[in-house]
Amino acid sequence: MHELALTREIVSIVRDHARGRGVAGVTLRVGRLSCVQVDALRFALLACVDGTELADCVWTIERVPGRARCEGCAVELDLDQLAVTCPCERQAPLTILSGEELLVSSMEVR
Repeated sequence: MHELALTREIVSIVRDHARGRGVAGVTLRVGRLSCVQVDALRFALLACVDGTELADCVWTIERVPGRARCEGCAVELDLDQLAVTCPCERQAPLTILSGEELLVSSMEVR
């Protein structure tokens, strides 16, 4: 479960940026194409912060839709999973526009 390793890094980032201040809330942006299972990430977050100064922090996870543009027909389309070619008649390559990210987008410190 790579979500546990990701969570440890996220918690480390939050602690570093908080610089000893309390953290009331953190918002994460997780792309649908990132191969991160949100339920596993939530579980790992709760396990990693249990008994720490972040135990009362509210963790919000925003899902970022997958979007891509076809290099052949220039159409932008929604993706639920990674794809390398457009379903258009040209079967041209896709350029991923969003959905691969995993980032701490905001923190509310006390």
